[in-house]
Amino acid sequence: MHPALLGLITITIGVSSCVGYFYLSNLFLDKVLFPARGPNAGRNINRANLIRPWLFLFPALFALGLYLAYPVVETLRLSLTERVPGGGYRWVGLDNYGQMLSEPKFWEAIRNNMLWLIVVPAMSTAFGLLAAQLTDRIKWGNIAKSLIFMPMAISFVGASVIWKLVYDARPAGTDQIGVLNALYIWFGGTEPNTWLTIPFWNNFFLMVVLIWIQTGFAMVILSAALRGIPEETIEAAIVDGASPLQIFFKIKVPQIKTTILVVWTTITITVLKVFDIVFAMTNGQWETQVLANYMYDKLFRANDWGGGSAAAMVIMLLVMPILVWNVRNARREMR
Repeated sequence: MHPALLGLITITIGVSSCVGYFYLSNLFLDKVLFPARGPNAGRNINRANLIRPWLFLFPALFALGLYLAYPVVETLRLSLTERVPGGGYRWVGLDNYGQMLSEPKFWEAIRNNMLWLIVVPAMSTAFGLLAAQLTDRIKWGNIAKSLIFMPMAISFVGASVIWKLVYDARPAGTDQIGVLNALYIWFGGTEPNTWLTIPFWNNFFLMVVLIWIQTGFAMVILSAALRGIPEETIEAAIVDGASPLQIFFKIKVPQIKTTILVVWTTITITVLKVFDIVFAMTNGQWETQVLANYMYDKLFRANDWGGGSAAAMVIMLLVMPILVWNVRNARREMR
């Protein structure tokens, strides 16, 4: 079947199923379960109104339970077991975690993730804030914002392919199609470098890809926050003789501090889960391993479901405090 036709059929079935579910469930609630007739009509109407919101919430709650809650519980169970050759699983307790902690590759992944956490959120937020401030001050700012935001429309794998070409290295004496090596040779370099194989520094070359993508996201959110700053505070600062830099750092930034923290933590969550970029560009080689790629290697290459599940639980535990903080902060702002 043609993919376009298959997509159209899927959308039609999905929308029809949703409409049918809500119509029939309400019909059953009002006509069968709590009919609005007889001596108990008023009580039945109140009961139906209490249950009705849960009818609308049920599909979402069911999907969350099936695709989020159940996998978490099952992953935790798998992390405490190991697969036996004949089939099935054997309870091993915390042995998988002990084995994981004894592997150099795990600690390499932890170190690299910490490095990503220090660099990527800070640089993405800083560049996003700078872009938001500068694009609001020029006539063609909307065009500039569109160009900066464009990488957000590219998948991580697509962005990785683009940047892999930027870092490409051809033999010495031949034309370099990689932009970085072409510039390096043009400025007097003798031998092209295979940038992604240089230990430690290759992590930064990978981080550039995620910073390039996330800067657009940070710019959009922070631009909206900057526009929400009361003009009176800026005018008062100008009257007091404040310079543009003082206005930016002492007037604007303090007023959007909460938004900056939200952007920072959101990008931090993305960094903790980063997988596509490392997998597509180095596959964790040359000391570029990260936790998500380590988990993938354990699950699907080593066929070690216990060790891979243990790595997944570590990622979840690292993400959880940031998620809780974001939710609490959002609730606090809604009050």
